[in-house]
Amino acid sequence: MDEDKDQQEISIRSQLTLPCGASVKNRLCKAAMTEGLADSANRATGRHGRLYRRWAEGGAGLLLTGNVQVDRRYLERAGNIVIDGPQDASQVGALEAMAEAGTSGDTQLWMQISHAGRQTPALIASEPVGPSDIGVALPGGRFGKPRALTGDEIRNVIARFAFAAGIAKQTGFTGVQVHSAHGYLLSEFLSPRVNQRDDEWGGSLENRARLLLECVRAVRKEVGADFAVAVKLNSADFQKGGFSFEDCLRVIEMLNQEGLDLLEISGGNYEQPREAYFFDYAVKASQVATMPLMVTGGFRSAAGMNDALAGGDVDMIGLGRPLCTDPDFPAKIMRGDLDVAPDVESALRVGPGILGPHSPIAMIKAINGFARIGWFYEQIYRLADGLPPDLSMTALRALIAYEKTEKRKARELER
Repeated sequence: MDEDKDQQEISIRSQLTLPCGASVKNRLCKAAMTEGLADSANRATGRHGRLYRRWAEGGAGLLLTGNVQVDRRYLERAGNIVIDGPQDASQVGALEAMAEAGTSGDTQLWMQISHAGRQTPALIASEPVGPSDIGVALPGGRFGKPRALTGDEIRNVIARFAFAAGIAKQTGFTGVQVHSAHGYLLSEFLSPRVNQRDDEWGGSLENRARLLLECVRAVRKEVGADFAVAVKLNSADFQKGGFSFEDCLRVIEMLNQEGLDLLEISGGNYEQPREAYFFDYAVKASQVATMPLMVTGGFRSAAGMNDALAGGDVDMIGLGRPLCTDPDFPAKIMRGDLDVAPDVESALRVGPGILGPHSPIAMIKAINGFARIGWFYEQIYRLADGLPPDLSMTALRALIAYEKTEKRKARELER
């Protein structure tokens, strides 16, 4: 843990020294948010560089990329960057440019590496993969029924995570985060609701955690001891029969042995997304964890962030959506220009009453959820194009644009 953790003067402006020896200039992190900016060959583009330079200029000490996928067959969305084999000169150059932009101003830029698993949209793969053949329980046919990975395929997944981490280090990123949350493949293996295997990869929690642990070990072996390695872990799935907080604490105990530099506590999946707020879980997790902890979700005020840090239970604060609507938010809140992020989300709904985000109709509720996601995607696109956010955009307009863009990108993918 950070040697200053027990000192009450720790604030969002304090430096954090990581176990690997690297330093983060302050305690604010731009949390991972999918960008959707890759080209049809799933390569990084100039828009990535423009976006991450803008976020680096915004003042956060650490930037986490969105999902960089380790297998182009199973994407979170068509616009993901993919690293799953030898990289041509154009891809290496684009990744180097992205890394140079995101590390400007002494900023840390970590690549989040991921496998979408059963949450690969049907637009990408009609038959995704997972630990078992348990599909995503969402209306509308967005996800196909998965097939269970074979043992050889699971071992190949481990190698893919290590390979992607090696490319991240080679191209100038300063760390990686292994994504084991939000219902993607590694967290699917952790969930007894989704992982119904009876081999070495299923059953007991030790078996269900095996894939995550093996991926972390392979990544660390690939990048060495002086390169930052982090994990994003669900506090819980918030589903009956799923990954519980008790499971989470036991997995943290396992991860304590793996030399991690940061553990991010999050939660939920596509079936049970969670807007908020994992601080209470992080407080309890800090009693078990020996590595620095980061919590993302719901932080909007300087007072709330500083109180969380001063208490010594968390070491980093993750910020997501506020940086889509104001990329300078970290700098402003550290300078005292702002005390709290403006509320731009309360009006984001497709319709009133029964047509709103709390509709009892599952399809309507899902439409509102995707509309909110699409609204923030549209703001990211604008930042990547050098434009200011458009806070006047309606949720319905964003939903239409989001659906149109995702379908177009899926059609253009080089298979």
